[in-house]
Amino acid sequence: MARAILVLALLGLWLHVPVTTAQAQTGCREDTVLLRGPWGQARFTVEIADTPESRATGLMHRESLPRSAGMLFIFDRPDRAVFWMENTLISLDMLFIDPAGVVRHVHPRARPLDRTPIDGGENVLMVLEINGGLSERLGIGPGSELRHPRLNQDSAAWPCE
Repeated sequence: MARAILVLALLGLWLHVPVTTAQAQTGCREDTVLLRGPWGQARFTVEIADTPESRATGLMHRESLPRSAGMLFIFDRPDRAVFWMENTLISLDMLFIDPAGVVRHVHPRARPLDRTPIDGGENVLMVLEINGGLSERLGIGPGSELRHPRLNQDSAAWPCE
């Protein structure tokens, strides 16, 4: 049986968890994103922000975020995505993702409480927010691919099936 390595940061330590190909394929769930690239694979448990209200609130006022967790912002259609950190108490990495599920831009370590606009560019369908510095630690960068059931599976770079 083919195996892949799932890389997670847990309490600042690297944790390599073997995942079978079957597990990776069935891991396409609303509350989970998988990322892959030449650096390996990572899995995050996510909250979904797909309404104007949930996107406006995001991760504001939270004092912490578990290492293997994040928030996935999903927009109705691809567009320019501009975020800021007002009322956000923790440093975040923002991964700007196109309609195929490809990471096009990573904004690392966004500063808490900062109102400076963070422009992710055009053609953004999703934004994944994870703990600040984690994308660098794992090697996640532009070109990494995201797997999630809310992507159009016919055009996804890494479809669920």
